[in-house]
Amino acid sequence: MHTLRHIFALAAAAPLALASCDGVFDYHPYDARFSGETDHNASAIVRIEEATRGKDTLRVAFISDTHEWYSDTEDMVADINARGEADFVVHLGDLTDCATTKEFVWQRDVLAKLAAPYVALLGNHDCLGTGEEVYTRMYGEPNFSFIAGRVKFVCLNTNATEYDYVAANPDFDFIEREMTADSALFDRAVVCMHAPPFSDQFNNNVAKPFELYMKYFPGLMFCAYGHNHATAASDLFGDGLMYYGVGCAEDRAYLMFTFTPDGYEYEVVSY
Repeated sequence: MHTLRHIFALAAAAPLALASCDGVFDYHPYDARFSGETDHNASAIVRIEEATRGKDTLRVAFISDTHEWYSDTEDMVADINARGEADFVVHLGDLTDCATTKEFVWQRDVLAKLAAPYVALLGNHDCLGTGEEVYTRMYGEPNFSFIAGRVKFVCLNTNATEYDYVAANPDFDFIEREMTADSALFDRAVVCMHAPPFSDQFNNNVAKPFELYMKYFPGLMFCAYGHNHATAASDLFGDGLMYYGVGCAEDRAYLMFTFTPDGYEYEVVSY
């Protein structure tokens, strides 16, 4: 959700960085250069798929909207590690507040302390400035999927407003391909996104087609989302498919799902 502080932050970042008194230039906040790991999601997915191959019980922590709240995020990471239950973690987006390169790096350094592998989706705040470029280098493509055990996790970019509705967000071609890709390797599925249908960021002109695609996605158990800064569980379309909202780090809570051959259950974990 955008506020005046984002407008002011972007305006302040607009001028080129000035030389300091010792003559050393700083990079522009949106320079998009950083050191360290790139293409994180791809390497994490290798770890996840190898560690969960053949498992019939999975435990997955869903977190979201950690922008601004670094100390709360550190506490959340510590809590997930202390519980020691998560096979992996899914971050549902908004890693940053204004999408500066330093914010991406700071957040990456906090999340790197997770004992379990994690993947991260693109949030609407992460799209500001050169954020999409940094995200793509640091984490990978905004639409991606992986299979843990025999559950496919389909992760979507649903930040339509940030693209002025000119890009395919959500990308129905990608969703359709995922319905059949590696079909012999999964029996059930979970769709993950940052902005849910009927939110300010979602392209609600296509909310009904989106519902139809979800209805026919093989073995879809539920959808998970962030963005709204609230823990929630609702049947958004009244069609029986549940949508679970994950609150922001300031709420000091996340969702822990347990998948078994008989279905799934979840708990709201406060820390």
